[in-house]
Amino acid sequence: MDEESQLLQPPDQSCWATLPDVCLRRVFWWLGDRDRSRAALVCRKWNQTMYSAELWRYRSITFSGRPSRVHASEFESALWYVKKFGRYLEHLEIKFLNPYNAVLTKKFQITMRALLSWLGKTNNRLKSLSIQHLELDRLVWRNSIKSSFIKSLSFFLKKMGKHLDYLNLKGARLTVEQGCHVLNSLSYLRNESVASELNLEDYFSHHLAVYSSPRFNKAMAAFHQLVSLTLNYNCISDELLENLCENNAGTLGTINIKCHIHDPHGQVIWGMSWANLARHAANLKVNFFFERVMKYERLARILLQEIPIRSISLRSCYFSDPDWSMRPTLVDLLPTFRHTLQKLTFEFNNNHESLDEELHLLILSCRKLFYFKIWAFLDVRFVERILKSQEEGQCALRTLKVRIYTNRYETNEEDRTLREIYRKYRKLINSNLNYFVIAYPMM
Repeated sequence: MDEESQLLQPPDQSCWATLPDVCLRRVFWWLGDRDRSRAALVCRKWNQTMYSAELWRYRSITFSGRPSRVHASEFESALWYVKKFGRYLEHLEIKFLNPYNAVLTKKFQITMRALLSWLGKTNNRLKSLSIQHLELDRLVWRNSIKSSFIKSLSFFLKKMGKHLDYLNLKGARLTVEQGCHVLNSLSYLRNESVASELNLEDYFSHHLAVYSSPRFNKAMAAFHQLVSLTLNYNCISDELLENLCENNAGTLGTINIKCHIHDPHGQVIWGMSWANLARHAANLKVNFFFERVMKYERLARILLQEIPIRSISLRSCYFSDPDWSMRPTLVDLLPTFRHTLQKLTFEFNNNHESLDEELHLLILSCRKLFYFKIWAFLDVRFVERILKSQEEGQCALRTLKVRIYTNRYETNEEDRTLREIYRKYRKLINSNLNYFVIAYPMM
């Protein structure tokens, strides 16, 4: 072919021009907003593809709580996105990180009012909403700002509640009246909510005895399809357990309960209430998370033998109490749940007592245990004993995470011993064990 005929030939089209839309959408799915906006300017086809619903179903919007020029446009960008693509949203997560002053909380409230209002008008497919760690009981949230935000949120939930499947308001820290008002919005005009997952951890402010509130129990009675429920122990009562048994026994599979030292947790719950719920909700698993609630007497009042407990987490957050002993909990209380326990997490300061033997026996007694994590004062050889038991088939751990506290700055000796243990059981560890062990100076 001569040079003239080559010039008359049309140039080969790029492979991108013939790429099927489904492939193009998959490529665009990995791009950030800036790259997507640039890609939309390439050609008409790419611009049309950029409006595909599947590209905008998930959204996480983060607002910085600190005054900064870098983050100044966050509020405007969030509104722009919702107006442009909000109708496609199915899963929305909103974060407001540690607001610095009332000016920023006011700006957040105004932005959220506009954002939720626009979504309420244009979106009919939102399935999950997460707004975590607002901490509305802090002083930066003035009463007028807080009331306006709660009003906007409640109005939005009244509109979207008919198809909202997941709601996460962890860390909102509301009063009982405010919290129940928001919950009631989910069942507005229907007296029943379709939500299947509800996260109310730290939803109410600390020190509130929510379990004694008839208003809260009435609000929870509107939920009839719960699969997973997360809340604090200061919300648990016989009435709540009866409501869950009556309205959610056929669906309820998981209850996550947090018990914090600053939350009231002295209420009496009858074992028969738990037994009745466990009998009707056959697949129910209960997970407990304790923050600085470590004394045996308190734990024994809460951890009743009728509860189908799957996991227990006990954390003292480095606090040391020479009058406190972990031994009764390890020897007398936790083995009660040896037939159901699958996960154990411990973080405590036991500098005044050795617990290696008790912990080892507890692991051996819980035949379903597959996850064990501990941060405590331990002998380095404790790890070797666990691995030896694993090798002999006495336990079936899939995860072993150990932080061994020491009273010395230097941990060279412990590190050397741990390397020897790893070399000895390398084959076992590498085959089927998520293994992490470290010596850590605790001064």
